[in-house]
Amino acid sequence: MFGLEALDLARMQFAFTISFHILFPAITIGLASYLAVLEGLWLKTHNDTYRDLYHFWSKIFAVNFGMGVVSGLVMAYQFGTNWSRFSDFAGAVTGPLLTYEVLTAFFLEAGFLGVMLFGWNKVGRKLHFFSTVMVAVGTLISTFWILASNSWMQTPQGFEIIDGRVIPVDWLAVIFNPSFPYRLMHMATAAFVATAFFVGSSAAWHLLRGKDNPAIRTMLSMAMWMALIVAPIQAVIGDFHGLNTLKHQPAKIAAIEGHWENVGDEPTPLILFGWPDMKAEKTKFAVEIPYLGSLILTHSLDKQVPALKDFPPEDRPNSTIVFWSFRIMVGLGFLMIFTGLCSLWLRKSDRLYTSRPFLYLALWMGPSGLIAILAGWFTTEIGRQPWVVYGLMRTADASSNHSFMQMSITLIMFVVVYFALFGAGLGYMMRLVRKGPKIDEGKETNDGGPGQKRTPARPLSAADDDDTDGDHRHSLTKEI
Repeated sequence: MFGLEALDLARMQFAFTISFHILFPAITIGLASYLAVLEGLWLKTHNDTYRDLYHFWSKIFAVNFGMGVVSGLVMAYQFGTNWSRFSDFAGAVTGPLLTYEVLTAFFLEAGFLGVMLFGWNKVGRKLHFFSTVMVAVGTLISTFWILASNSWMQTPQGFEIIDGRVIPVDWLAVIFNPSFPYRLMHMATAAFVATAFFVGSSAAWHLLRGKDNPAIRTMLSMAMWMALIVAPIQAVIGDFHGLNTLKHQPAKIAAIEGHWENVGDEPTPLILFGWPDMKAEKTKFAVEIPYLGSLILTHSLDKQVPALKDFPPEDRPNSTIVFWSFRIMVGLGFLMIFTGLCSLWLRKSDRLYTSRPFLYLALWMGPSGLIAILAGWFTTEIGRQPWVVYGLMRTADASSNHSFMQMSITLIMFVVVYFALFGAGLGYMMRLVRKGPKIDEGKETNDGGPGQKRTPARPLSAADDDDTDGDHRHSLTKEI
């Protein structure tokens, strides 16, 4: 059907599920650190605005965290169901790395998450703040191990192949493989930027609707400071990441650039726009800037960039897709930098919270970070093709022996269930965002305890619409 095979459907299923999943950890990483900053500022300044924002965003964090855990479980099972040959070949490396993630990051997050979400008026200030920080640290440790596994698949080292299986011989080399530092920094920074624009967009929405209070203004201010500082840093990290990719995965760079062949000793131009045609082996309608490709990718005006025709056709990534996914990511990155600069200019003229054109810009930029993350993942994963472990195992050799009908049915089921389940979750999360932070959220309530009758708290009860958080000012009067 449509020229697709069971392998294509397996790839589509994995792409679909990981695209849903990556959105939740990205926001979880950013919100966890944001919550730690908010609580730290409240403890230092005793400004109740930070406390109110903490309660507001902790509810959204709880819902997002729950959906991230559920969607992540599916990813782990797919390695055994749809990609069993890959698991058999490289499981000695990827299995332990994912296990380390569970033993360190997930246990750390789970251990302190309950205190963070339900211990506001049950424990001392220091312990609660420590719990929030540990959850934030746990999200970053989780990112560390997941990116170590993915980076090893991109730039494998520290192993031997014995009896057709990868056997790790140097775990430090496996973990700290050549592309790992760049991918880790790029992804973590992307999560912070995506969260900043998510927070800034929600603040802009409330301001446009006339809801103007210190909490909303603080949300927008903190988000725009983050965009102003971190978005340019992300561009620099991306440049280093590109140089690393050129060294270790030159075919991917050639596909990203839509660059098919070098002419004599001429420097490589930068193709701004065009349509790479894999069959015709050329980029149609190309709009080029001479020398700029060499300048960006080699930092010189005379060196050439490897071209797609330097590689056998069977080893070439799909340039049509990664050419445009990369440009979507970069284009959104420039818009983020522009938004941060606009916020600085308006801040100086005291119009940051009143300029409606800027507020609309901030509102529409809300999903930009998440879209850029998706585009970046499409670029890096499709650009790795036709390899599942670069240079070692082809994707066609990694899939399980499922029929086209089996993959069709499961793909349809995934689409239906995901849109129903996570669509409802996202809708609920956005409903919480639309409510906005409540002023003086921390009023003291009866949250149970010795001698009190109450049903034990469920994980998502942390996102209750009612104001059920206790007040640190009254209940957290004693130190640890």
